[in-house]
Amino acid sequence: MNMKKNAMFIWYGVWLLVLTTCQSEQKSEKKTMNNENLGAYAKDVHSFARPQEVVMNHLDLDLQVDFDKKILVGKATIHFENKAQGDTIVLDTQGLTIEKVLLDNGKETPFWLGEKVKYLGSALKIKISPESKAVTIHYRTSPQAEALQWLTPQQTAGKQKPFLFTQSQAILARSWVPCQDSPGIRFTYTAKVQVPKDLMAVMSAENPQQRNEKGIYEYKMPQPIPAYLLALAVGDIQFEKIGERSGVYAEPVTLKKAVYEFADLEKMLEAAEKISGIKYPWGRYDVIVLPPSFPFGGMENPRITFATPTILVGDRSLTSLIAHELAHSWSGNLVTNATWNDIWLNEGFTVYFERRIMEALYGKSYFDMLSVLGYEDLQKTLQELGENNEDTKLKLNLKDRNPDEGVTEIAYEKGNFFLLTLENQVGREKFDAFLSNYFKEFSFKTMDTERFVKYLKEKLPEAEKIGIEQWIYEKGLPKNCQKPVSERFVKVAQTIQKYIENQEIDKQATQNWSSHEWLFFLRNLPKNLTKEDLTKLDQQLNFTNSSNSEILTAWFELAIEKEYEKAYPQLANFLQNVGRRKFLMPLYKALLKTEKGKQMAKEIYQKARPNYHFVAVNSLDAIIQ
Repeated sequence: MNMKKNAMFIWYGVWLLVLTTCQSEQKSEKKTMNNENLGAYAKDVHSFARPQEVVMNHLDLDLQVDFDKKILVGKATIHFENKAQGDTIVLDTQGLTIEKVLLDNGKETPFWLGEKVKYLGSALKIKISPESKAVTIHYRTSPQAEALQWLTPQQTAGKQKPFLFTQSQAILARSWVPCQDSPGIRFTYTAKVQVPKDLMAVMSAENPQQRNEKGIYEYKMPQPIPAYLLALAVGDIQFEKIGERSGVYAEPVTLKKAVYEFADLEKMLEAAEKISGIKYPWGRYDVIVLPPSFPFGGMENPRITFATPTILVGDRSLTSLIAHELAHSWSGNLVTNATWNDIWLNEGFTVYFERRIMEALYGKSYFDMLSVLGYEDLQKTLQELGENNEDTKLKLNLKDRNPDEGVTEIAYEKGNFFLLTLENQVGREKFDAFLSNYFKEFSFKTMDTERFVKYLKEKLPEAEKIGIEQWIYEKGLPKNCQKPVSERFVKVAQTIQKYIENQEIDKQATQNWSSHEWLFFLRNLPKNLTKEDLTKLDQQLNFTNSSNSEILTAWFELAIEKEYEKAYPQLANFLQNVGRRKFLMPLYKALLKTEKGKQMAKEIYQKARPNYHFVAVNSLDAIIQ
């Protein structure tokens, strides 16, 4: 510790002494302030912030991207409202090196980093005065910052230049920006980011569409967002327009393919506006296709969805993922879960909304297919967790846990089927009116489960007939959840039956199948298939060499179960080159069921782990290492 920092901590000690002396007077003063003055914020167990006292409302970022050291260096100016007229602002950090902090008058002020807490990082406490409006924090990130993935050229699609992307959800924003990292706290932001001159940068904000010669980019996000929607991507990327308010960013080698795949972006926007009754609230809707190590299918960062390349299959059959991230523009980004215990309010609503968009574009039969596959995913999750597991409730308790543990099909699919049951009870027209009013009334605000239940009962009293409390607060799946049916899948089942009878695939019946029909086919093959049966199937349909990651994952699960070793080289290649957690988890879990598979899983993981984002590594380490 240098002398300058010693002096800073001595100053901080004196400040604490003064605080202690005045403690009783301050407590007395705070008792006179009611909750309305302080503002209503849900207690967030995943944040150190005390927004009822001091809450940030704007962020100015100034960052330099250093690919050699794998760090961001810069400053963050936090503008805030001192509701309690207190002398401390508390921010969330994780692994940041704080060099100095300035008050809005330019003078240095004492600060203190608390002890590191598992999952949460460290509280950053900064001395302010009742008159203070902002603090400027000079800092740098760690090369191991959990939100940041630094990719070598070889790990990108183009193989020529490095790449950086962030993943802030759920509580990783604090690892690259000091902030109040809670979904219940919203702020606007501006940013200036300096990158190597041969690269381009985009953020969850108003974005450039062309590279500039200086490598300096400026951004503005005029609508208030929570910290988990802060996003940055830097790489060899280009932009191509799709519609008046939509377009695609991608590496040059990927761009044309992405533009083709996302041709219906404008139609999706129009459908979403019609369903929600609210004009798209974020200005533009663009998509950036990231390298394969991106851990999710997509991330709903406002104005620019981050998307996995695994949905680029050439037939636009996996674009429901884009509809999902677009739907988040209303359910999640516009009306946000107050804490991660309420994540179903984001994801359940979004799955419901996504499928309504796909129905509007491609018909009821498409909606039915997605519903059946979602129901199958939900049943699998319930089986894995056990129906008596507390985590099968919609309202979760994630205290002292990583909030990522709440990202399961319970939040997504049980939440969706709860809303479908509501729609069936009151009728679509009435439910659509309810949703539209809900989005309008709570725009740019947060919502927790308890307030939603109260609002639902007030606006749709007949909804109580479905057993609202049972759906939300009880374990498992209520008996009034209707199992969806798909006519297109009935035909797939008939094709499966014919295959069982004569060991031949009806090529005419399957020639126009979508990815969803093939997925249903693989999931519903007889359980008594042998290794020889898989050999014949592969000879007829060449599943092992499919370019569709959804189909490959389902096929590889079968191959692992039946020890179809001819698929193993491609399986290893897939696991080493795709970082999407949705695919990684079931395949590694399948391998770990046998001693031979365990050895294979460990060998593959040792090679693949450096290519995965922290979000994937965090989940996989727990089951492999």
